[in-house]
Amino acid sequence: MRVAFRTDASLQIGTGHVMRCLTLAKVLSAGGARCEFLCREHPGNLIEFIRGQGFTTPPLPLLPDAGIGGSSAPSPAHAHWLGASWEQDAEACRTALAASSLDWLITDHYALDSRWEQALSPHYRRLLVIDDLADRPHVCHALLDQTLGRAGEDYQPLVPRGCQLLCGSAYALLRPEFAALRPYSLERRAQAPLRELLINMGGVDKDNITGQVLTALLASPLPKDCRITVVMGSTAPWLEEVRRQASELPWPNRVLAGVDNMAQLMADSDLAIGAAGTTAWERCCLGLPALMLVLADNQRKVAQSLAGTGAAAVLHSGEALAPQLAAWLGRLQESPGALAAMSLAAMQVVDGNGAQRIAQLLEH
Repeated sequence: MRVAFRTDASLQIGTGHVMRCLTLAKVLSAGGARCEFLCREHPGNLIEFIRGQGFTTPPLPLLPDAGIGGSSAPSPAHAHWLGASWEQDAEACRTALAASSLDWLITDHYALDSRWEQALSPHYRRLLVIDDLADRPHVCHALLDQTLGRAGEDYQPLVPRGCQLLCGSAYALLRPEFAALRPYSLERRAQAPLRELLINMGGVDKDNITGQVLTALLASPLPKDCRITVVMGSTAPWLEEVRRQASELPWPNRVLAGVDNMAQLMADSDLAIGAAGTTAWERCCLGLPALMLVLADNQRKVAQSLAGTGAAAVLHSGEALAPQLAAWLGRLQESPGALAAMSLAAMQVVDGNGAQRIAQLLEH
């Protein structure tokens, strides 16, 4: 089976789309599939990282002066994320794929819709769209939205009749190590006090929300013996500033960049402060309670859904962050069972086997 992924990472887009596609690609490759990636050379792209994972990745050149397309049809709200018009992107992808025929083309890109998909149709037998927004039409054979509480009805007006709709957190694309560490992580949470705090705002954090959190912690009742671990992407623009800021904190801490053991770091943590992006599902798989910040519009539904289950609480960035953070940290320490209750709610959201479920569907 031959599979190609069309996805991007950038300082604006973040890294989550690429990382979840890599997760699926590795599972498919383990089953014998030949996978490749098509990615544009945005600032903050992960093309070399993807190649380092063993996947062919022909780069698509950035066309910063390109329009959003000559078609009279409405463009997706995120069309500007593409770095080209959809027509230019389709032509570049046709060239990169040459005369080859794909068993599956998989797209994970908010800037692509049915027009692009139709233009590439001679090059694939079947198309899987990965999405979170339900805001544009597709001509796909299957669609995956791993958002908790997402219903297939949200997409029915946007996809062809007969499209297989794979909706809900049971399909969350997590790397195998999360499922592997799940028993250990859940067991240690039965009586774990707040001694290990993990802070992770995604792979880019272009607005330095990490710095806001570190500042807000200074006004919080965090235990003196609590250790703070900050995880950032290797291309994060505020990395050095965060390291400087962390060096002045009164708690023991470490700032890590480009880690390859995120599952272990989460499993060893008692509480996370993080974005409501793709890492939210990783935290849930390991039963890790979280205080979440919404850093993009597409994270709002995730945050609301998880808060509704009791698995996490939602904080707001800006001036309100410090009092909110202080209140929640105080509450979690005053109530002995609060962290355990959040952990129990989180573990019921995701079991870590979503990528295997999707791979089995694609292979049959």
